[in-house]
Amino acid sequence: MNRSITFIMLILLLLMALAACSSTAPTATPVASNKPGSNQSTNAIGNTKLNLNTVTGDELLAIIPGFSNRMVREFQEYRPYVSIQQFRREIGKYVGDAQVADYENYVYVPISINDSDSETLQQIPGLDASEAEAVMAGRPYATVDDFLTTLSGFLSADELEIARSYLGDNG
Repeated sequence: MNRSITFIMLILLLLMALAACSSTAPTATPVASNKPGSNQSTNAIGNTKLNLNTVTGDELLAIIPGFSNRMVREFQEYRPYVSIQQFRREIGKYVGDAQVADYENYVYVPISINDSDSETLQQIPGLDASEAEAVMAGRPYATVDDFLTTLSGFLSADELEIARSYLGDNG
């Protein structure tokens, strides 16, 4: 009888210790990199997004909650991504629309100033569909600065800095 009580007490003690550990464990918070050539861009509220064309599997696993090695393979299989619609279509083969939308909170498709479609331009915080269409109507842009000047008519200074970080290889 003493052994049974001791065993039960030990189990209860272990359960309490496990509960205490899980409720006080720190949560991972994405930290942006300010290094040139980084795969991450940081917005004004501190969120970090990963460039889908250059992100590593380890970065995806570290930043996206519940992400799996299988999804790393799927994300990387369809590179290079040229539009957010391509990403939605390809990844939508494996997960539902809600999950694809959730992934978009962590990743972006780099923007080509003269080629990106309206949906891809709308990844820029603060840019809506009509504004994206107006930006597209101003093409071709000779330089990134010309593109950013047009964007500045629609975005705050903070949003414009975020937009700059979303640009791909545009010269």
